[in-house]
Amino acid sequence: MTRDDRTLTMTMVMEPKHANVYGAVHGGEIMHIMDTTAGCTAIKYANCRCVTAGVDEMRFMKPLEVGSFVTCTGVIVYTGKTSIEVLVTVDTENIRTIYSKDRAVEGFFTYVAIDKDGHPAPVPQFVPETEEEKELFERVRTRREYTRERREKIKDLKE
Repeated sequence: MTRDDRTLTMTMVMEPKHANVYGAVHGGEIMHIMDTTAGCTAIKYANCRCVTAGVDEMRFMKPLEVGSFVTCTGVIVYTGKTSIEVLVTVDTENIRTIYSKDRAVEGFFTYVAIDKDGHPAPVPQFVPETEEEKELFERVRTRREYTRERREKIKDLKE
């Protein structure tokens, strides 16, 4: 599978309806756009319905303003048996200058593929090839193991 098969990019302009009274775009609006991008990326990759299972490591690095172009790029960085992890980056461009892009937000979204009967469905396995892909893959694998262990400990405490 090529990078094009596991990458999707969406661009839109931020309007007043996306912002607070100070002209800054609401974080929730950006998360919505990111979730949509991640979902479309996962669906494209799995070739079936996918649902959001979690969001991790969301980082807001730069405010987004009304009148900015916002480009969200989703890329598959990890797969489990039925889950897909998508790294979504958000770049912003001032439409008056359009000379520089700035990274504004990034986050990891986990999706589960769903078959026509509503059950988890197997997904094509992602095999990292480049050094960057291998580093991201290991970072996600380590975080997922930590999360699984933490859930088990919480479950044990409740029993």
